[in-house]
Amino acid sequence: MRNASVAAEAVEQNSRRKKGVVDENVPLLPKVQGSDDVSGFEEFNGASFYGAVFNLSTTIIGAGIMGLPACVKKLGMVPGLLAIIFTGFLTEKSIEFLIRNSRAGNFSSYGSLMEDAFGKFGKALVEIFVIVNNIGVLIIYTIILGDVISGTSSGGTHHSGLLEGWFGVHWWTGRTFVVAFTTVAVFSPLVSLKRIDSLKFTSALSVGLAVVFLVIAVGISVFKIIVGGIGMPRFFPIITDMASILELFTVVPVLVTAYICHPNVHPIDNELEDSSQMPGVVRTSLILSASVYLLTSFFGFLLFGEATLDDVLANFDTDLGIPLGSVLNDAVRFSYAAHLVLVFPVVFYGMRVNLDSLLFPSSRPLTQDNIRFASITVTLVAVIFLGANFIPSIWDIFQFTGATAAVCIAFIFPAAIILRDGHNIATKRDKILSVFMIFLAVLSNAVALYSDTYALIKKNKTYT
Repeated sequence: MRNASVAAEAVEQNSRRKKGVVDENVPLLPKVQGSDDVSGFEEFNGASFYGAVFNLSTTIIGAGIMGLPACVKKLGMVPGLLAIIFTGFLTEKSIEFLIRNSRAGNFSSYGSLMEDAFGKFGKALVEIFVIVNNIGVLIIYTIILGDVISGTSSGGTHHSGLLEGWFGVHWWTGRTFVVAFTTVAVFSPLVSLKRIDSLKFTSALSVGLAVVFLVIAVGISVFKIIVGGIGMPRFFPIITDMASILELFTVVPVLVTAYICHPNVHPIDNELEDSSQMPGVVRTSLILSASVYLLTSFFGFLLFGEATLDDVLANFDTDLGIPLGSVLNDAVRFSYAAHLVLVFPVVFYGMRVNLDSLLFPSSRPLTQDNIRFASITVTLVAVIFLGANFIPSIWDIFQFTGATAAVCIAFIFPAAIILRDGHNIATKRDKILSVFMIFLAVLSNAVALYSDTYALIKKNKTYT
């Protein structure tokens, strides 16, 4: 009985946390709960299950949701919704691969896991790709905020922003001022927080705002269905030639970017009070996110049909033909703009961790070096601000980051770790799925890049 009790106690202690096994290259994590060396962490006893779910869900439900209705427009309703479900399934398996191998080798970061499998080159590669992907995603967030608050133009048509619609055209309603003010007054304070669990309340609020956006959009669609203001949606893609077939693959980078959350899996897991809950956290977050994605894509395409824009938020500036239509339009745009503001620091966290680990692998933890922390933070915020002002469309950057960095982080690297199988834990089924992931990712994104490049060249020739 005594031996059984000791064994049970050991299992419980291990499931509570691998507190002693913390990768020294993960600077934003406390070394030990309650350590005297890390001020501010004395009373932190670990993140809760729901706090972790909110943080991971917030990482997933970002700007990608705004591009998904356009994906459904390209693919048609049936293939589009099935593609969202399928991508979610592959995402769950890829995160499972990361968690399982991390447990086997007691690794507390994506970088250390890649270093174990492929050496220092592998670690540096994943850190570079995380930085590139997260910078791209945060530029997308900032572009959308600029579109929503100050307005945007597409195909010769100007879509008014919230401030422009309320107060007219002024210098302070212009895109540059709006983006600059948001960066300095809103983003900067939020990204100054040093522990990801500190963002659990803003994450919960951001998920709630995404639900508010979804409820209003669904309500508008249902009302228009009842009054007969919506036609039958197109169920399948329009295929006329080879170019139209290749164009279908351009949705793949957007789908991948929509589910990307892998860089934040380890930080969230490391702060979780009971690490055995992490698979449940991942599954719950993906179910919640996929449900929001499916409903948004279905009702977004149903509501706007062939007029659905790359950023569906921009569609909510027209007369919807319903009572209080302008008020609901503003509520939809404002709720999702606020959601993106609250998602920003969660994505920024993982980017800053990886940049610090890449540039200063042997330095003391970032939480203990305020000058280094401030320097990295200010530099990254400046790069994002400049990118948002010089890149015109979210679709352009979706294609670049989604077809390169995001697909490697989400599918190729986790699958490669399984095929490497340094700890002999991969099953035959795992390896077959990993080969399929790599093949599908490489093929679909190569075709997507080719299709986008071809379309861009053709467009430039038309103008010349």
